[in-house]
Amino acid sequence: MKFVQLRHQPEKTELFLGSPSIVRLPDGTLVASHDYFGYNKNDNVESSKLAVSSIYHSYDDGQTWTDTMPIIGAYWCALFLHHGDLYLMGCDRKHGNLIIRKSTDGGYQWTTPDTDKTGLLFEGGPGDQAPNYHCAPVPLVIHNGRIFRAYEDNQTTHWPTGFRAFVVSAPVDSDLLDAANWTMSNKLTFDGSKVPDDWGDHGPGFMEGNVCVDPDGQLWDILRISTEPHSDWAAFVKVSDDGKTVSLDYDNDIIKFPGGTHKFVVRRDPVTGMYVNLSNKNTVKGFASQRNVLTMSVSEDLRNWRVCKVIVKDDSGHREKDSLRLVGFQYPDWQFDGDDLIILSRTSYRGARSFHDSNRITYHVLKNFRQYFDQNLAF
Repeated sequence: MKFVQLRHQPEKTELFLGSPSIVRLPDGTLVASHDYFGYNKNDNVESSKLAVSSIYHSYDDGQTWTDTMPIIGAYWCALFLHHGDLYLMGCDRKHGNLIIRKSTDGGYQWTTPDTDKTGLLFEGGPGDQAPNYHCAPVPLVIHNGRIFRAYEDNQTTHWPTGFRAFVVSAPVDSDLLDAANWTMSNKLTFDGSKVPDDWGDHGPGFMEGNVCVDPDGQLWDILRISTEPHSDWAAFVKVSDDGKTVSLDYDNDIIKFPGGTHKFVVRRDPVTGMYVNLSNKNTVKGFASQRNVLTMSVSEDLRNWRVCKVIVKDDSGHREKDSLRLVGFQYPDWQFDGDDLIILSRTSYRGARSFHDSNRITYHVLKNFRQYFDQNLAF
């Protein structure tokens, strides 16, 4: 398998690598980030403990990477460029504060979100008391003069039924470090009584939303749904233009969606207008937790999808059941890069103790990705 590795974490540390994010700066430099989870047998990370993320730079199109610096108090964060500056937005710890950082030098120096004027946007509750903010590295979207990002509040700390979906937004030209400029929508609880009784091993729920604008200009927060033993469903939560209201029509807006059981990233191709989704499409019926295949799917309308390319799949020689248990190419973040896609993966491969407990952050390139748009793969 051909990939470039940013980091490998030995299994004995019982520390795992998560939340990859990637951007290319205007000067061509690639910047990447990821965080850590596990913390030496304490999988349920103490809420009082600030999380750690690492920042990397590549000056040769991703062939080599420099581990530039750690950031204390950064978890589930996404990198993005806005008005020429680099931002890192997420939480400061598990179920912690909702924060944003800014760098004006390409990711070497960062602001500290210690006040409501410097990036502390919304405070989480003490310990596991609500609000318990949650997110993933997902795109920010500009719409109707505002910039939007999806979050959740795990009010009860129960996975996955406790998550309540919401979005935050700010005027596109405002100071994004100033909490006064940000609006939080209402928080929406998933109503498990409105979906099939057999959805979700631990009950149905949604999380890790991805904000998108459809061809008609409607804003949506698309969330993965826990539907085990079934796979590939997503919730399309409607978002008002002012970012104050979110709602879900259970009859019309829960749809089949490739990889909807796991975290995904959807972006709209600026050249063709097609929507592109990188996700873990299920290929083994009955194994909803499967993450050993990373696929690209496309849609003209954001609703009807076809899988058009397998980007990465396990080549380790494992038996199928062992591959499903041990291998994952998951939580992809990616960007359009001319005719290519540049991709960062939270990877469990060769030495990982499970598909979930990832031991690598890997970089991949899909060359000439538009050539696959007309394909329709069957599984």
